[in-house]
This record gives sequence, C-alpha cells and structure tokens, in this order.
Amino acid sequence: MKNPTAVWDFWSHSPESLHQVTILMSDRGIPATLRHTHGFGSHTFKWVNAEGKGVWVKYHFKTEQGIKNLDVDLAAKLAGENPDYHTEDLFNAIEKGDFPAWKLYVQIMPLEDADTYRFDPFDVTKVWSQKDYPLIELGRMVLNRNPENYFAEVEQATFSPGTFVPGIEASPDKMLQGRLFAYGDAHRYRVGSNHNQLPVNRPKVEANNYQRDGFMRADDNGKGSVYYEPNSFGGPAESTENKVTPFEVTGQAAQVGHNSDDHYTQAGDLYRLLSAEEKTRLVDTIVGAMKPVELEEIKLRQIGHFYKADPEYGTRIAEGLGLSVPQEV
Repeated sequence: MKNPTAVWDFWSHSPESLHQVTILMSDRGIPATLRHTHGFGSHTFKWVNAEGKGVWVKYHFKTEQGIKNLDVDLAAKLAGENPDYHTEDLFNAIEKGDFPAWKLYVQIMPLEDADTYRFDPFDVTKVWSQKDYPLIELGRMVLNRNPENYFAEVEQATFSPGTFVPGIEASPDKMLQGRLFAYGDAHRYRVGSNHNQLPVNRPKVEANNYQRDGFMRADDNGKGSVYYEPNSFGGPAESTENKVTPFEVTGQAAQVGHNSDDHYTQAGDLYRLLSAEEKTRLVDTIVGAMKPVELEEIKLRQIGHFYKADPEYGTRIAEGLGLSVPQEV
C-alpha cells in the first residue's frame, strides 16, 4: 500500500468494504496463479426467456485446477523479481497443452425475491447465499490457445458489460449501471472510436446500425447511405423484439447511502469459515498493513468494524496493534 493511512481511512469510513477487505487480506487475496482461482461476475444480471419472463442471475466460474494461494512474503518477492509472473504462468501452461478450465455456474433468483431478500441483491458488496440460491452448472470455459500477437489480441481487446445478446439484460445494480457507459467511454479513449472494427473485437455477424465516421474507420463507412432513423431509404430499423423487458419498481428516487445495510454478517461468516491457521494469517496480514497508519483514530474505527463482524476478529487485530477495542462498539 503506497499510502496505508489513506487506504484504511477510506475503508474505515466505508464499512460496506469489510467483506471484500477480509477476502483481500486472507489467503484468498493472493492466488498462486490465474489458473488456481475462481472467477465471479460480481454484478447481478437479468435473464429473459422467449416468453418475456425474467429472473435475476449471478455468474460463477469455478476453477478445475483447484485453489492455490501464495503467502505474503513469497508474493512480495515475486512482485519484485517477476511482475509478469501470472501472465508467464498462464502462457506456459497453455503452451505445453495443460489447458486451464473453469466450470460456469449461475445462481438464479426470481424477480419478486429481490423485494424481500435479507441482503440487497443488487449490491456488489454482498453475495447471495448458495443455500438460498444453489449453483446451477451451465458449461465450461477452456483456454486452449495463446495469442499470436499479444498487443493485437490482448491489449486491444475491449470488453464491456454493456454489450448484451438478446436474453441477457442489466439489473438495477448501481455499479453495473455506471459501467454500462464507463467501459465504452474508456475503450473509445484507450483504443479509438472504431475499436469494434478490430479483428479481436469485431462481432461474428456484422452489426447493422448507423454508427458512422470517427478516427481510423477502415471499411466503406456505410457508403452513401443516410445516417438517421427513421428514414425512407430502407435503412436499419429498431429491433423492437429486443427491447429491455419491464419489471416493477417501487419506492422513491433519491441519493441514499447503504449505511442502514448489514455490512458485518457476511464478513463475520467468512472469518468463522476459515481454519485456525487461515485466521492467524489473515490477522497477521491486516496488522502488518495497519501498523503504518499514522492516526490512531483510523485504526480504532476500523477495529470497531472487525469487532462487529466477529468479536474475536476485532480483538485479535486490536491486540496485534497494541490497542483496545473501542468502548462504543
């Protein structure tokens, strides 16, 4: 951490970060390789079938290589000696035919459950219990080819959560809503306004739309066709069957925080799930990260969050820092 005081000041003022901070500081925070870690969609999406019936979904990619992690000292050593370690490991595994694979699962929630579930299902700082919404296996993702040219196929790739196929839609997840726009803006700035013409980004079936002009346009640019809709010249028309399906909403539109939410249960559950050795490593990592924090009030505020998640969790970190748990906790 370049500025631990600022980092922990932010986290201590944002208790919704506690679950993710616990993951980050635990063994799970430093995967041994990209092949030995799970992947999570984080955001909630909506699936809609041919009849227009929708459900909320979350995506999970479960590694078939098993989970492996690095300890803090080895991770720091590798970061200094070989910052491309993860990319190199992935490349070498694929090169020798040891193709890494992940099984794709989804959790499915009925639309109406969102109104009554004990956590906000659209809050990326929360997870859905797999007891409530079990994982359903869909398929596999296998990485079986390395790029021929890293720049062309990797550095110029432009993925966006706003690029949907019919049947998949966005949810009211506030961070997802922001990313629907922000990722496209970032791609236009980083790669160019016509980034979707590049082979790595170009759709298999060419889009039939009115997107014209811009830097580095490489095709016929729509020739002499008009660039507005509706028109009298047989141009592309709106695909009404692919409109976003409606869903019922209630409440008031306002700028509100999440301070009334339960930020501690899931972090505490995760702590109690760890083995004794994993708990010790977690505590030691957090204590080491918090020791350079310059203001004691920041440390005490953050200790209070850990204590609310689990009294043992907060007490052990306080003891490691030579402090006491605040009386007001």
